[in-house]
Amino acid sequence: MVPVGSEDVVQAPGTQKAEADGTRGSGLPSPVYTQAADAQEGPPQLDLEKGLEMRKWVLSGILASEETYLSHLEALLLPMKPLKAAATTSQPVLTSQQIETIFFKVPELYEIHKEFYDGLFPRVQQWSHQQRVGDLFQKLASQLGVYRAFVDNYGVAMETAEKCCQANTQFAEISEVLVTLNKDAKDQTTKNSLETLLYKPVDRVTRSTLVLHDLLKHTPSSHPDHPLLQDALRISQNFLSSINEEITPRRQSMTVKKGEHRQLLKDSFMVELVEGARKLRHVFLFTDLLLCTKLKKQSGGKTQQYDCKWYIPLTDLSFQTVDESEAAPNIPLVLDEELDAMKIKISQIKNDIQREKRANKGSKAIERLKKKLSEQESLLLLMSPSMAFRVHNRNGKSYTFLISSDYERAEWRENIREQQKKCFKSFSLTSVELQMLTNSCVKLQTVHSIPLTINKEDDESPGLYGFLNVIVHSATGFKQSSNLYCTLEVDSFGYFVNKAKTRVYRDTAEPNWNEEFEIELEGSQTLRILCYEKCYNKTKITKEDGESTDRIMGKGQVQLDPQALQDRDWQRTVIAMNGIEVKLSIKFTSREFSLKRMPSRKQTGVFGVKIAVVTKKPRSHRPAVGCAGLRQVGYAPISALLADNKDVSVMMSEMDVNAIAGTLKLYFRELPEPLFTDEFYPNFAEGIALSDPVAKESCMLNLLLSLPEANLLTFLFLLDHLKRVAEKETVNKMSLHNLATVFGPTLLRPSEKESKVPANPSQPISMTDSWSLEVMSQVQVLLYFLQLEAIPAPDSKRQSTLFSTEV
Repeated sequence: MVPVGSEDVVQAPGTQKAEADGTRGSGLPSPVYTQAADAQEGPPQLDLEKGLEMRKWVLSGILASEETYLSHLEALLLPMKPLKAAATTSQPVLTSQQIETIFFKVPELYEIHKEFYDGLFPRVQQWSHQQRVGDLFQKLASQLGVYRAFVDNYGVAMETAEKCCQANTQFAEISEVLVTLNKDAKDQTTKNSLETLLYKPVDRVTRSTLVLHDLLKHTPSSHPDHPLLQDALRISQNFLSSINEEITPRRQSMTVKKGEHRQLLKDSFMVELVEGARKLRHVFLFTDLLLCTKLKKQSGGKTQQYDCKWYIPLTDLSFQTVDESEAAPNIPLVLDEELDAMKIKISQIKNDIQREKRANKGSKAIERLKKKLSEQESLLLLMSPSMAFRVHNRNGKSYTFLISSDYERAEWRENIREQQKKCFKSFSLTSVELQMLTNSCVKLQTVHSIPLTINKEDDESPGLYGFLNVIVHSATGFKQSSNLYCTLEVDSFGYFVNKAKTRVYRDTAEPNWNEEFEIELEGSQTLRILCYEKCYNKTKITKEDGESTDRIMGKGQVQLDPQALQDRDWQRTVIAMNGIEVKLSIKFTSREFSLKRMPSRKQTGVFGVKIAVVTKKPRSHRPAVGCAGLRQVGYAPISALLADNKDVSVMMSEMDVNAIAGTLKLYFRELPEPLFTDEFYPNFAEGIALSDPVAKESCMLNLLLSLPEANLLTFLFLLDHLKRVAEKETVNKMSLHNLATVFGPTLLRPSEKESKVPANPSQPISMTDSWSLEVMSQVQVLLYFLQLEAIPAPDSKRQSTLFSTEV
């Protein structure tokens, strides 16, 4: 339980995991339309030792997940015996037929997974790289027919349970709280409802392929398990394809006056702005109203409950417009540096949790760390969104939500407007009706937990960590010419954020952007794209939310499948949206490979060659940098080109601004040694961590002036230009922090694969958390120099070179 603000409680509902997260539907990947003709066939070369070692870690996670799942099935089996015994008496709680229907195939599922667990456990305990487990997974996949029977009966089971609860208060009490034993701590229990536990097998089967994907990824093709796991994956995929539509959870509803049904259409957690303070809310869109609730504090193992904050009948709801003369509520913005500090804390805590698990120090220390992690992730979730979504009640009251994703905001608007076409009468609820409606939210909700990474199931995909290169090629399907651009969003730290934006392609119905972007992924699973019409005449369109006047023409998304992205080079993809088709190419580079700097085999060129070699040319003390495009909006706001001085002005006038900027970034990334050098990089990382500002400044400046001459002069020249770019922030949207985020890792990332961050680890930290801490440290180093008002001049020899007009 995490206190947030003075009245709200942010809490991960421990009794109900994210089995039916509304953003993921049934848990199956969304369809992706790909053209793999240009892709390289065949998997990348596996590091055998690492792959085999990772197999053990994957299998350990599977064991832990199986243990949790078995405890859920045990909790379902526990009431069956007394219910069956009572069924033969004169006062039965349920009939034998009702018991059979509600708990259909649960005993069989338990036996299947118990046998699987008992077979896998000793093999993992006696681990060796030659250990075989493929036969166990193959057998488990062959028994999926039991899940078919369970899924076919699931709807009838839920209806029967609901009717029995209404007719029998004793069974209602039993079904409300079923105890699940936490096997890691024998004295701890978790309480679940019957409905929650009956959904577990449905949720389980949708994730069966994810586990096999992860295991296959770390199993060399020469290993005896490989064909067995491939067979198990084939069976699982075929099974899921056959029942995909059937396992979508049925839409639940509640009866209102005159026999009508109030149906839940959409729900999610959002941040509401209340008198300048951010409050976490769970918002529910029903067929006739919008309901805003607060998750109540839980204690004593009670199931979650909601308090109603307000509701608006859809007939009375409008999206508030803010004229230029009106004052919109001030949105308390949070500095990017503060958000980065939260992310650093989150990464450090995750690292500590992994270290405790490896040291086997017991569950109490881990639980304390998990509580801290929940607090930090909840705080980040509250403080990160800054995009206003305002709704207005015709009675005069307005409400403001803060959202991180324009995609999500557009979805809410579309769903509400579509449903408003079917609503004709206003109404008001009595206090009793309102309480009944709020109570029903616990049962009807589709998003069961706050979107924090700590709430993920053990067997859920952790997402991708690394870099996603996206080329936005073109779009077709527009009915008339207009000014068009696209934005890209990815999920990061549990929420979606805007990561890139193309230039505006003017007066066309067939834009050809052909722009490439590099997006850092932090546990990402989905790429979203939105296509906008740019409106330059602000009087034509009413300003919604007091924000952008640009109109969304279409939106779509693609699941980032780790297996597909890691096995190929560029993938060409077409995303369909409202009759519009946008063509993309995507390529993923994992952190493991992006950490490596690859020296050029040809030492006479420019790229991949040490900067000292490039600058050995006569009268050349730094690579030539030509600068333009200070007013270019969006990603890559500067344009600079590394080339011979005589060609710079000609090339600059002919090349696209973004292409030139990408060339500059690519040059620094491909240096065999970073601009700040491998030797000094650990010292910069230590210096930026100093708390005393005087000591920090002395350390950082001394380190900077100790760099080799070519490195120093190149950096000072680039630093001066980046500062001039930031002066145009109101136009190009690039602050000093944004520039540091873009260029920090490029300029500082060491050539060695191993992390150099001085986190005094007694144990090696994981690739994920190591990367997060390292990248943030690199951003902070560059930001520090960007924020310094002045840097003392180097010695006289360097100074004369620095201010020379010759290159």
